[in-house]
Amino acid sequence: MIHLDNPTVHALLSGIAFPDMALVRQRLERSFLQDIPLTLAEEAARVGLNIRVQPGQNVAIAVGSRGIDRLAQVIRSLCDLVHGLGARPFIVSAMGSHGGATTEGQAQVLAGLGVTEQAMGATLRIGMATTRLGTSDLGMPVFLDSLAAKADHLIVVNRIKAHTKFKARVESGLIKMLAVGLGNDQSARLVHKLAPTHGMFALINAASRVILERGNLLCGVGLVENGLGRLHTLRLLPPEDIMEQEPLLLTLAKRLAPKLPFDELDVLVVDEIGKDISGTGMDTNVTGRNRDILGDSTATPRIKRIFVRDLSPGTAGNALGIGFADVTTDRVIRKQDYAKTAINALTGLSPEKAALPLHLPTDRLALAATLHTLGAIAPNKLRMARIKNTNCLEYLQVSSALLDNAQTDLKILHPLQAMAFTGEDLSPFPKPDTGPDRT
Repeated sequence: MIHLDNPTVHALLSGIAFPDMALVRQRLERSFLQDIPLTLAEEAARVGLNIRVQPGQNVAIAVGSRGIDRLAQVIRSLCDLVHGLGARPFIVSAMGSHGGATTEGQAQVLAGLGVTEQAMGATLRIGMATTRLGTSDLGMPVFLDSLAAKADHLIVVNRIKAHTKFKARVESGLIKMLAVGLGNDQSARLVHKLAPTHGMFALINAASRVILERGNLLCGVGLVENGLGRLHTLRLLPPEDIMEQEPLLLTLAKRLAPKLPFDELDVLVVDEIGKDISGTGMDTNVTGRNRDILGDSTATPRIKRIFVRDLSPGTAGNALGIGFADVTTDRVIRKQDYAKTAINALTGLSPEKAALPLHLPTDRLALAATLHTLGAIAPNKLRMARIKNTNCLEYLQVSSALLDNAQTDLKILHPLQAMAFTGEDLSPFPKPDTGPDRT
């Protein structure tokens, strides 16, 4: 790895002044689901699950790879519910090419989410083999995980939210898990390969209809999170209701989703990116920045420079999305698992998302480089915000130039002060429960 730690770089960046930053809180939807087992039981009764499942039958529960709030509790409650019906649940992975597209890697991803045999009270059966169910109206072969296909029933569990690659009546959720995630690496590669020709939504819509007609789907469990990333809504959707009801849940998810309270930024500092945060490392719906063969995003906010400090622990080295950054640290490069990142980028036809930006040894140098590339902007005029990641947007650090230009009311928790460093790296994101609370 090439280091830019030399006298010339230090001399070039030594005169860069950083703006003072304040810690603020924006108002986001806070209500959340209190009792998951009770809600599941009520939903099961509503759709008559006891009539659809016979004692002794096998029920495959498909679980993906995202960091969904209380996912392990949802899956454990679902396993208990199936046991209560006299059936035998087991867990399969539904994550396409994630985890390096290997059984071991996907088992590790599930374990990182708390989904283990001991914790769930059910066996894990993870494999990459698929069974062909038919051909979609677009001529694409439709595959389903072989272990899931052999079960008497299949339940898919997924968070419903805006997708980072396309916009349609359904985006990231149950339909996509059926068409892509449950087809393992084979379907993931095929759908992405054909997307530039047919469009992502058309492909997953056509493929999911084949699975709904010929597969063994018992129901989908649709999850919607609030603005703080807490589980807000849980719905059981029988196969006949998914096409009609999932778009309604997507509308709810988009209304609740957190956003940056600014239309324009000079700099966004992102403490961490990762696959456990977003499929693209950092959510393009938050940053407004995308690079994709299906089309680049021109959505707000408009951000001139993005500085990424680190990878999240949960991403296990997958640095997809680092290509959205303009500047990063050597720390990110050291932590990157290049094989995982490359496989993910190749599967998604997205080499842009794995492209490495300018990287420097320390946060101080990297941030200075970020500001240097903006030209001559005085610190008190610089519109800069810092976030932990694109899922955690209740608390932000903002420069003085932003305090009067927010699109929503911001409560000042810590007043403007010089940016804090520990050595040459930024100090951890400040805790909101410390320091003065000023409005």
